[in-house]
Amino acid sequence: MSEHVFKDFYRNTVTYSTEKDPFSNDPKHVWVVCRYRESWLLTRHPSRGIEFPGGKVEKGESADEAAVREVHEETGGHVSTLYYVGQYMVEGRAETVIKNVYFAEVDRLEKKDSYFETEGPLLLERLPHQPKKKKNYSFIMKDDVLPLSMKEIEARFLNTASS
Repeated sequence: MSEHVFKDFYRNTVTYSTEKDPFSNDPKHVWVVCRYRESWLLTRHPSRGIEFPGGKVEKGESADEAAVREVHEETGGHVSTLYYVGQYMVEGRAETVIKNVYFAEVDRLEKKDSYFETEGPLLLERLPHQPKKKKNYSFIMKDDVLPLSMKEIEARFLNTASS
């Protein structure tokens, strides 16, 4: 697949690719599209809104390890299978951010006392058709990263087109 270039919610230039590590072998951020049973597993960030789990790669861990950790911290989800989907680069005004995108199959949800900076798990049978028009969704869900990732996930990892 070729690279896709577009503007994000804040008008930053984003370059997205499904090639393995096209922008960095050591990305500092992850974003994980999660599936639990027949539902999509998201979380609610108190200020940003509904989004898939994700965050920063901590010192001493790989991006894959960060993806598994972030899913557990933000949703209580235990990742049974993790797939690399792609990577994107955001050229912001202050810095350039490179983020790996994953698809995770979650086999169980653990009730936790704290979900760190989120309000815990949120299960949806279907993702909204146009989250960019929904005020309760995070800016992370409002650019082309989500539809490009979903297209790749449906083609490579799901038996039926779920959305």
